[in-house]
Amino acid sequence: MNIVNKVTFRHLKQNKRRTLVTIIGTIISVAMVTAVATLGMSFMDLFQRETMDRNGEWHVAYHEVDKAQLEVIKAEDNTEAVSLSRDRGYAWLEGSPANRYKPYLFVKDLDEEGFERFSVNVKEGRLPQTENEIVISEEIAKNAQVSYQIGDELTLEIGERFAEGQASEQLLSQTTSLVMNEEGENVETLINQEERSYTIVGVIESPHWEPSWSPGYTVISYVDPASVTEADPVDASVVLADVSNALFAEAEALAQAHNISNVSYHSELLRYYGVTDQDNLHRTLYSLLGIIIAVIVIGSVALIFNAFAISVSERSRHLGMLSSVGATKRQKRNSVFFEGFLIGLVSIPLGLLAGVVGIGITFFFINGVLQEALYLGNGLRLVVTPGSLLTAAGISVATIFISTYIPALRASRISAIDAIRQSQDVKLSGKAVKTSFLIRNVFGVEADIGLKNLKRHKRRYQVTVFSLVISIVLFLTVAFFTDSLVKSVDMSQDGVDFDIRVQQTQETEESRQLLDEIPSLGDVTNYTLGKEIYLSAMVDETKIAEELKQIPDQLEEGEYRYAMNVIALDEPSLTAYAEQVGIDPEQLMEEGNLKAIAVDTISYTDYDEGKFVETKAIQTAVGETFDLFYEEWIGDQAEKIDAISVEVLALTDEQPMGAVMNGLGSLNIVVSEQVFDGLTDEFTNMPMTTTLHLQTSDPATTQEEIDELGGSSFYVYNVHQMRQQEQQMVLIMRVFTYGFITLITLISVANIFNTISTSIALRKREFAMLKSIGMTPKSFNKMINYESIFYGVKALLYGLPLSILVMYLIHRSVNHTFAYDFSLPWLSMLYVVIAVFAIVGAAMLYSIAKIRKENIIDTLKQENI
Repeated sequence: MNIVNKVTFRHLKQNKRRTLVTIIGTIISVAMVTAVATLGMSFMDLFQRETMDRNGEWHVAYHEVDKAQLEVIKAEDNTEAVSLSRDRGYAWLEGSPANRYKPYLFVKDLDEEGFERFSVNVKEGRLPQTENEIVISEEIAKNAQVSYQIGDELTLEIGERFAEGQASEQLLSQTTSLVMNEEGENVETLINQEERSYTIVGVIESPHWEPSWSPGYTVISYVDPASVTEADPVDASVVLADVSNALFAEAEALAQAHNISNVSYHSELLRYYGVTDQDNLHRTLYSLLGIIIAVIVIGSVALIFNAFAISVSERSRHLGMLSSVGATKRQKRNSVFFEGFLIGLVSIPLGLLAGVVGIGITFFFINGVLQEALYLGNGLRLVVTPGSLLTAAGISVATIFISTYIPALRASRISAIDAIRQSQDVKLSGKAVKTSFLIRNVFGVEADIGLKNLKRHKRRYQVTVFSLVISIVLFLTVAFFTDSLVKSVDMSQDGVDFDIRVQQTQETEESRQLLDEIPSLGDVTNYTLGKEIYLSAMVDETKIAEELKQIPDQLEEGEYRYAMNVIALDEPSLTAYAEQVGIDPEQLMEEGNLKAIAVDTISYTDYDEGKFVETKAIQTAVGETFDLFYEEWIGDQAEKIDAISVEVLALTDEQPMGAVMNGLGSLNIVVSEQVFDGLTDEFTNMPMTTTLHLQTSDPATTQEEIDELGGSSFYVYNVHQMRQQEQQMVLIMRVFTYGFITLITLISVANIFNTISTSIALRKREFAMLKSIGMTPKSFNKMINYESIFYGVKALLYGLPLSILVMYLIHRSVNHTFAYDFSLPWLSMLYVVIAVFAIVGAAMLYSIAKIRKENIIDTLKQENI
């Protein structure tokens, strides 16, 4: 260690407080980067495990492969494991099932690898070992009239589901619910049946990958790899050793080379590996990742840079002394780099440890709550990889280097005379400290002195303002990113906001009475009873959605035919919905008042562009009317019948519970039951549906209770599983992103307090001088308050425009996949304005309180603080 480095090391030891503050700031920065990396890896791990439990562990599936093709797939270098499966088909469940929407057994074959990869959990007995053995789902025991026992022989006529009116090639699968007619009767038949006999050897939990609305209870047999032939092929689900974007091209090439006609990908699971075949989504992910990493690095640089900038300002006399005894520019510059090296040597390991331990402790406390609130089968586990630690360490090293570079250059330029005069920090020329006469006349002499003080200490003033600007940009950027992420997740989901749908298939007194009784069931927490009819309206081309203007051939004499879905809600639901939208519900329910709420914002998937789009369904305004009509077909001719004119009372982007978000050229309008009944009374032949949507604390029990009520004129559709998955995704995203906001906020506040308190500490002699010439405590406090205001105003003037620019860049990145209008987070911006002045004021008051009681004479004698 050379003499300059020894002197630098000794200076760090002598200035323990400043050194400790710098180390703590650097540790926080490193911990932030580490925490974000660890949090991201841990959440991706959770998503992967949840998806594997729900849909099986596989990456690529080759369908209908024979033995030769199977051997080729297994021989691939990137193949880690192959599980075999075969959907045998459906057989009728004996007796009359308690759940009339599940009349089938669904027979699926798996091999030993498949039992593991598809999470088949045995409750009693064992798994099948031969092709004539079978395990049954525990759910069957609750619904079958025949009691199945382990050891029983089961003879099934297995076939394919077919419904009248459909082509034979459109056979129905487990993802398609039971097809019923208007009387609630099953209209399906089984075709291509084949008799097979099995011995029941075990009972399994109902598989997670069995949809709640599927018509068949899953029973699983065994597929022997040796029995695979061209006449009896299987599906091969492949787990890859290396999951990368190259897998799509490799799988397609293999399929083409060996005449495999159908290849599918586990898109949901691959997404959580960061792998997708959609270029738009790639661009979105990488551009967002780049912006967020840049925000983190800039925030970290700001935090550490401030510490080193203030350090150089404080060490100016020390560096001048080194210059006076012959230290070169290079030696002075390297002294700052050496200081950064020592700080990093201590801070980086501690920061890595703090980030990992902090996330681990967080998981320990929130895991139980998350699992209970989000119905997760798995908990968050701490995932720390060498790659994430090395990445965090590398970013931290680069951050410290960038943070020390400018102070190091500044240090190299400090001469002995400048250091003694302190001319590099204090500007004494008249031009440098000139202020407007308005400041003194409007705000008083204290404000004028405060502004001159800031101008005199221009570098410290700039460092503090820079710290505030970075904090503003950090907070607003992350808040906007959070909103964008949650909105993107919302747009990509199906919008299922209910657990059970009860749809009336036949308008009878019995069915209406049952629909009135169901909401009173014990586990029902919320409900909406709605009626729907589909009408039309001709809309002028100037008012149609912008996207529709691109297809002029759809216009009829300058108008576009809109599909109008008229929804009537029961009175309690309508009242709640109207209040949510922000209008008086009485305006909708007044006698003869033909008014409606129009849901003018829609989301749809643009398959040509490969993106999700949110747009205005129609360019209308409150007070405009729609002339609704419907067409009655008489033979081959359609007769247009005017129905009603409805005035728009309010516009909203909030859908009522259970409403389907339609695509372009359609509009949902919500009316009162009085308006709706007037329509149906006048036009009795219009098709109408009555639907009850339920939210319930126990969907399975609620469905059983509905079935016990009886009645064949309505259809029950349980979508709790789908809703649960959507809620999990959205809520987990909120936990992740709001946790990130909290972290950023705390770091920003710490950064501001550190910068301002250090700056105030370096101004002790200045404050002592002002007090020595007669400045009263009241005037002194007034001066400090004005300084706080100047800091805040200057920071907002720079911070808000920069934040808007970064937010717009994030919006452009997201728009590659999720297209919606850019809007500023006004509420977050208001919070920032309030917070900036509150934090700056608190930091100034805190710092002043620490030096208030110091003796004026002793403070004036101090050469360096």
